[in-house]
Amino acid sequence: MDSIGFAKHDHSHCIATGLDKVDAYCRANKLQFTAVRRRVLEILLQNHRALGAYEILEYLRNEGLGSQPPVAYRALDFLVTHGFVHKIERLNAFIACMHPGETHTPVFMICRNCGNVAESQREPMQGQLGEAARAAGFLIERTVVEAEGLCPKCQGSAA
Repeated sequence: MDSIGFAKHDHSHCIATGLDKVDAYCRANKLQFTAVRRRVLEILLQNHRALGAYEILEYLRNEGLGSQPPVAYRALDFLVTHGFVHKIERLNAFIACMHPGETHTPVFMICRNCGNVAESQREPMQGQLGEAARAAGFLIERTVVEAEGLCPKCQGSAA
C-alpha cells in the first residue's frame, strides 16, 4: 500500500475509482473526457502529490500525447473547472481531488519536507471564519485553506 496524503490505502483501487467516478460524471453531464484529460488525471492520481504543469507536460511528451504547454494547461483547466483536480496555490501545482463530483470545501496539508499533500474537508461557514463572515454580513463563496508543516512520516524522521 502507498500513502494517500498521510494515510495508507489501496493505491490501484484509488486510481481506478477516481477515473471511474470522473468518467461517469462526464458521461452523465455530456462532457468530453478526452484521452489527454484522462491521462492527466491518471498521472495526478498515480502520484498523490502536487505536480506542476510542466511536470505533467513531461509525462505527456514522453508518451507522445503532446509537447506544447497548452496541451497540459487545457487539460488541467477542464479538470479544475469541473472539480476533478485542485490547484495548490502555495506550490503553483495541481493534485487530484479525493472527492470528485462532490460539492465540498477542501483543506490542504502540505508537508514541507517530502511534498506530500493530504486533502481534508471543512465547511467554510462553520468555526471562526464563519462567525466572522456572519458578523460582517459577508457570504463566503469560496475558500482555499493550505497549511504547511510536517507529515507524520517526516516528523518521525526529524526526531
